[in-house]
Amino acid sequence: MDFRPSDHHQVLRGSVRAFAEREIRPRVMEWDEAQHFPEELVPGLAALGLMGIQVPEEYGGAGMTSLDYCICIEELARVDPSVALAVAAHNGLCTAHLVMFGSEEQKRRFVPPLARGEQIGAWGLTEPLAGSDAGGTRTRAVRCDGGWVLNGAKTFTTHGRVGHVMVAMAVTDPHGGRRGISAFVVERGTPGFRPGRKENKLGMRASDTSEVVFEDCRVRADQLVGREGEGFVNALQVLDAGRIGIAALAVGLAQGAHEAALAYAKQRHQFGQPIASFQAIQWKLADDATAIEAARLLTYRAAALKDQGLRTTRESSMAKLFASEMAVRVADNGVQIHGGYGFVKDYPAEKYFRDVKLTTIGEGTSEIQRLLIAREILG
Repeated sequence: MDFRPSDHHQVLRGSVRAFAEREIRPRVMEWDEAQHFPEELVPGLAALGLMGIQVPEEYGGAGMTSLDYCICIEELARVDPSVALAVAAHNGLCTAHLVMFGSEEQKRRFVPPLARGEQIGAWGLTEPLAGSDAGGTRTRAVRCDGGWVLNGAKTFTTHGRVGHVMVAMAVTDPHGGRRGISAFVVERGTPGFRPGRKENKLGMRASDTSEVVFEDCRVRADQLVGREGEGFVNALQVLDAGRIGIAALAVGLAQGAHEAALAYAKQRHQFGQPIASFQAIQWKLADDATAIEAARLLTYRAAALKDQGLRTTRESSMAKLFASEMAVRVADNGVQIHGGYGFVKDYPAEKYFRDVKLTTIGEGTSEIQRLLIAREILG
């Protein structure tokens, strides 16, 4: 195994990092305070291929690998986890679902505008009564002449208000259990399809998170994505890959928090010397640097296996679990190293601390990851 980054990966990392430093960092707190989804950033992201990272070139995407994807998300999260989350949800959920399971006609119609950044994608699985138990979906899709009628609601939907296209799961067979759930692609402006309440969040505030409501929303038969009754199964496959992206996000967030703490420890003086000279601070920084590298390697392993076309349920869950819980510890240490300044918005430590908690919740809680890993290792 060769652990050295290739020239391609070094150039990619440098390009995304330069963009993030130039276009994102100066406005991080402005967007956070206003809870503003930075749509003005999308053309620049698209120009770098970041709105269709793994989308095949024939559908307008950049055709990058899963490892490339991790590097892109990592570098965005290092500067602003909110932007990284938006890019990950757009790429790894909505767009990925259509690329993986959409018909050729659906892929030709919906994927190119998403990959070019002309449209934003949303993905609806979670409901008020169906969180970790996503199989408990209540949104219904009932057959009608030429299609289906959807009724129900999705909650905690990334891009619920700003999205142009949404892939949503709904029950098509009330007696089919998890095999009775299907996926549908729905466009903004469809009668009966509307955003609900926008969530006022602790962190990731520049990422749009909203409720989505279906009220007698009529969709055509050709808007069924994949086979009828396989929507939930397909959603789990989408999440297997999506968790690699969240792991990369956690790694990038931790890297940003660590770099901020490291810089502060070198310039903050107490007792006549930089606090970085004290062993108590050195050990925190050393532990954090080691944990970040361990999480990065777990994440890259999962991505490499995915690029080989292998099933990655265990590896994705391990990477997501370890990276997210590691990032929480690193962000906590960052605040502690900053001391009182870690508690105010003049320094980045408090924002990393607020943002990081979502990584242990979104796309499967830590508890769910442990269940998945246990199931894999126990057979």
